[in-house]
Amino acid sequence: MTADIIDGKAFAAGLRARVAELVPAFQAKTGRAPGLAVVLVGEDPASAVYVRSKGKQTREAGMESFEHKLGADTTQATLIALVDKLNADPEVDGILVQLPLPKHIDERAVLLRIDPDKDVDGFHPVNAGRLATGMEGFVPCTPLGCLMLLEDRLGDLTGLDAVVIGRSNIVGKPMAALLTKASATVTLVHSRTRNLPHYLKHADIVVAAVGIPHFVKGEWLKPGATVIDVGINRTDAGLVGDVDFESAASVAGAITPVPGGVGPMTIACLLRNTLVAAHRAAGIPLEKGTI
Repeated sequence: MTADIIDGKAFAAGLRARVAELVPAFQAKTGRAPGLAVVLVGEDPASAVYVRSKGKQTREAGMESFEHKLGADTTQATLIALVDKLNADPEVDGILVQLPLPKHIDERAVLLRIDPDKDVDGFHPVNAGRLATGMEGFVPCTPLGCLMLLEDRLGDLTGLDAVVIGRSNIVGKPMAALLTKASATVTLVHSRTRNLPHYLKHADIVVAAVGIPHFVKGEWLKPGATVIDVGINRTDAGLVGDVDFESAASVAGAITPVPGGVGPMTIACLLRNTLVAAHRAAGIPLEKGTI
């Protein structure tokens, strides 16, 4: 193996520490800590673990964690009423409704109800539009974390060839938009792209978010490429990424592992977005580049 390992766990810890360092100053100016509300509907085990982790890390950063756990039989009207209440609560700066929701609830209707300025998950179409047009908004946490890891590794991304594999609204599309904003030359491909290895052979940056275990092979990569593996796939061998790690690590210049790469960045960026939302709501500027 020749590739350097990009340690997302260590970077995320540093980001959470920087967020925590800024909370006391905000609290001194406003008389309160930034607040994140997380809504969990039902008993999905993976979601419950994730919500507990979010709450723990929010409190460790000195911020308020408002957790709302609703039964699986909760009606859509009840959930939307809760979202409306959180939208109107000045103590709540960020709102996150944990997905997936029970099948009888329309996820789109619920997400559309969240105030875009409290949408720290970055899923609202208003925030997607802000990103696409270069306005200030909130970016989904996973692609934001990927961009941070890339800029930490490579510095200025101007002119680099980047390929994003996957076209989801949560990762692929916003990742392509973020890289475009960073002046990279971006190609968005997916599992049905014809002759996909052709595109990867020229890519300085590869972000894999296709949801297929070991989909990207090392022989497809340009030697020295930086590879960000967003995939988290449960297999008999344990958690694996969308990239065949062993073959890719023998070709790439740097690569994120699974686990320990992109995963830890998601909650860290959620805390970052919540802090930013709090400052915007209070009209307190944050120095650019602070977080």
